Amino acid sequence: MLTIISSSRGRRAVWFSIILFNLCLLSLSAHAAEDVASSALPDWSHIRETNREVLSRVESDPVALEVFISQIGPGAALNDAAATLGAKGIPPKLAKELLLPEIAKSAQRLVAALAAWQLADRVTRSVVDSPGQDAMIISPSQREWLMANGPFPSLEEAVKPVSIGDNRAATAVGAGRLAQEAGLQTMSEWWRLKTWRDRVRLARGQSRLCGTWQWVIHNHQRHHEERKLSLIFPPAGKDGTGIPGLSELIVLGDAVYLRWETDGKTQEDSLLFSKEGQRLEGTFLNSQGGWGSISGKRTASCTM
Repeated sequence: MLTIISSSRGRRAVWFSIILFNLCLLSLSAHAAEDVASSALPDWSHIRETNREVLSRVESDPVALEVFISQIGPGAALNDAAATLGAKGIPPKLAKELLLPEIAKSAQRLVAALAAWQLADRVTRSVVDSPGQDAMIISPSQREWLMANGPFPSLEEAVKPVSIGDNRAATAVGAGRLAQEAGLQTMSEWWRLKTWRDRVRLARGQSRLCGTWQWVIHNHQRHHEERKLSLIFPPAGKDGTGIPGLSELIVLGDAVYLRWETDGKTQEDSLLFSKEGQRLEGTFLNSQGGWGSISGKRTASCTM
């Protein structure tokens, strides 16, 4: 239960707190949005308002997934992720390849963040517009579910009952912090879902390259100098590439792009798979003017 005590001075303090934290939220959201400037951002205010009732009732992971698949995903331009999560009968091997457990968790956390953000709005409206009115803000089961899918450190502060004195300003501060935490998590999980297909492509590429390769580099700049080396590409999901200097790896179909960066020097390799993925052939160009051919032969299979 939330009890509100009315006072002119308290009302001014509440509005000041709300404005201050909204400004903080806008500032932090602007910084977070820099990384996604090339994508059209969803209208989160409209999405929250449109799904206000359902967000106030979500209190379990299965329900959150249903809400994401049917409403939040399509509304936030995440149609591919929503359709994939809603598909039936996906084989376990393909589900693992498509990172379904990961995107399911992100979908749950996105819905939880929107629910917490909407809750912060409800608390703020109660503090400002309904002084002296008691209101049940959140159920124990939803509180537990939100904390498991956040956590949201300011949740308890935002919904803490007010029983002694005029604590409306403190409640507004808690609501502002909760809105900030929820807004940042919303952006983070949305971006993870938005770039999900890119991570799938990267993982598939790493799987194709995984193993030990004998590399032969023929440099036309240095009197047709040849250099041989052995490279071990790790399996998908491993942190880092495991290969010093390799800064970027892209595999699209049979085409492979590698970028190397060492001591301020760069090299780009453009290669193609052949012989059922057992060989790579292509060219390289580096920042010192070097250029030539590369051939690669798989000498050992992938080690998990």
